[in-house]
Amino acid sequence: MATLILRNIHTLATLDDAGTVIQQGALVARDGVIVWLGSSAQLPSELQAEANEVIELDKHVVIPGLVNAHHHMVQSLTRVMAKDHELFDWLTTLYPIWRNLRSQHVYIAAKLAMAELILSGCTTSSDHLYIYPNDVTLEDEIRAAQEIGIRFHASRGSMSLGESKGGLPPDSVVEDEDEILRVTRDAIERWHDPQRYSMLRIVVAPCSPFTVTNDLMREAANLARAYGVRLHTHLAENVKDIEYGLERWGMRPGDYAESVGWLGDDVWHAHCVKLDAHEIGLFGRTGTGICHCPSSNMRLASGIAPLRTMLDQRVRVGLGVDGSASNDSGHLLTEARLAMLLQRAASENPSHITTDEALRLATRGGASVLGRDDVGHLAVGMAADLVAYRLDQIGFAGAQHDPVAALVLCQPASVDYSIIHGRPVVRDGHLMTVDLPQLIEVHNALSKQLIDGA
Repeated sequence: MATLILRNIHTLATLDDAGTVIQQGALVARDGVIVWLGSSAQLPSELQAEANEVIELDKHVVIPGLVNAHHHMVQSLTRVMAKDHELFDWLTTLYPIWRNLRSQHVYIAAKLAMAELILSGCTTSSDHLYIYPNDVTLEDEIRAAQEIGIRFHASRGSMSLGESKGGLPPDSVVEDEDEILRVTRDAIERWHDPQRYSMLRIVVAPCSPFTVTNDLMREAANLARAYGVRLHTHLAENVKDIEYGLERWGMRPGDYAESVGWLGDDVWHAHCVKLDAHEIGLFGRTGTGICHCPSSNMRLASGIAPLRTMLDQRVRVGLGVDGSASNDSGHLLTEARLAMLLQRAASENPSHITTDEALRLATRGGASVLGRDDVGHLAVGMAADLVAYRLDQIGFAGAQHDPVAALVLCQPASVDYSIIHGRPVVRDGHLMTVDLPQLIEVHNALSKQLIDGA
């Protein structure tokens, strides 16, 4: 058995139901699971005797690992493109570049995006890969996740409705629907691990209502439920998104989702900026989840999601960095900060979203929409996924009296330690599972090749 002890933690914020914060805290993980936590003064001697490693964190604030509920990791290759475009024009600008993607592009882009997430505090992430030109497969991302050590939900996305049939993407990047269902089924059967503490799960994820047919949405829902896996797509992202649905089906997004079987506690939708009060209530009553992506929504001028209303209607909400070409970053603490600040600015209410709510969106909220009961807060029996930020850095100077709130209010920090399933993946600020300078160099070369080739 591998036993890890974190000891003399300056501030240990569990984010449990009671909001427990422990000064001079300690935590013990055995075989990837938390078996004890409390005050360092009360740490049992028998547990200390069995430790394989003890890490002293007297200058750190420790929180549960962050959970990223929506991403497009391949887009890290095409950052800062279509700089002044809204969503639909942004997509049509990038599709001609993405159609030249190959397996190596996706693998390297995913590994770099995962490295960026881990260094920002994420220990669990989903990714929505929906474009499969040339030799690209979902396994390209899975391989990256297994090598770097992140807990991963791989969403097998798809596009089937090309321009010739009234969809947004060019015909060159869409797939046959029978093949989409076959490949998705194969991915579930080969890779999905439903067990508690699973490091890898598969999600069924047609891209969006304007890139697939209604038939595929229904069949995808049937497939996911037959295998007991979750469903994910984009919904109600901007005004054009709403107009497209009204023109094509005569329905708003909530009614559309209901008509194709995409409501329920096994579903989460990205963005949902333009849901109205009726639709938010519908999501709340059915347990349907939402991933809020504030940076991307601002970058593409999509609008401000009604986050407070969603939370008040008991909608399950997590946070996502969204694609690296529409953010153009991958720092989930930044998303927590912006989610809070944007809602305060829009409402002119300084307590509209609190720092605690923002941090819970980035942890427990993400875990909820991904269907995880083993990550998102720290308690005995939970996965040992946690991150530690140094408090003696310049961005936290003057904030030592409330270091947990400082994580949200101050300059977003990088982790000093990241523990994923009881394994230190970041030590002293260094990512241990990849040669980061070499990865960045290879990634930049592939990015230049891809953009120049278009």
